[in-house]
Amino acid sequence: MTAPLFRIALALAAPLLLMGCLLSPGTFTARLTINADRSFAFAYQGEVYASDGPDAGKLGKEGKPDPAAKAETEAKRRAMAAALAKEAGYRSVSYAGNGKFLIDYAISGTLNHGFVYPFNSDAEVVFPFLVVELRGKDMVRVKAPGFANAADKTGGMPGMRDSADKLNGTFTLDTDAAIVSQNNEDGASEAGGRRTIRWQATPLVKDAPAATLRVAPLP
Repeated sequence: MTAPLFRIALALAAPLLLMGCLLSPGTFTARLTINADRSFAFAYQGEVYASDGPDAGKLGKEGKPDPAAKAETEAKRRAMAAALAKEAGYRSVSYAGNGKFLIDYAISGTLNHGFVYPFNSDAEVVFPFLVVELRGKDMVRVKAPGFANAADKTGGMPGMRDSADKLNGTFTLDTDAAIVSQNNEDGASEAGGRRTIRWQATPLVKDAPAATLRVAPLP
């Protein structure tokens, strides 16, 4: 994601933190396939954690967590799971409690427009794990801010640092398109005319996976 788009995402996310929560990856595997003809597929399987707004942990009169507030938070999370389950691509969504969701998501299509995951206005989710942008007539740019520890870059927004500690996964980009640039120091492996780049996501990783590909021109 470009710096301006990243700032836009944060601006959109800030009010959601005040009224609800953001989602961040836990233990996961994710794979993005982009072909030179602009066909693509994306899959995410694993944990997703909810980061609550500043009122979620408020204390009751005795200085202990407010049971009513906790029950309200859990109800919102179950409603979020229900909202996500209605969105195209979600093969299964379940809420496991304590802010943890179990997600199985897969979608495919053609890159004649940008792609953002996750985005769901009903569930109040906008902070992206993955963004695919169209650049000019024959380029696509991939960036995955959710698959790196972005706590420092977000100005320490509520819940982001705790969620980053749970980050543990792999993100794989598979393509037969020309790779213009990418930020994995191990580079791409090649077999059968396809190139694969694999990033490891942990709390120690600060730079989001990124790559730019040259694909078939738009009509």
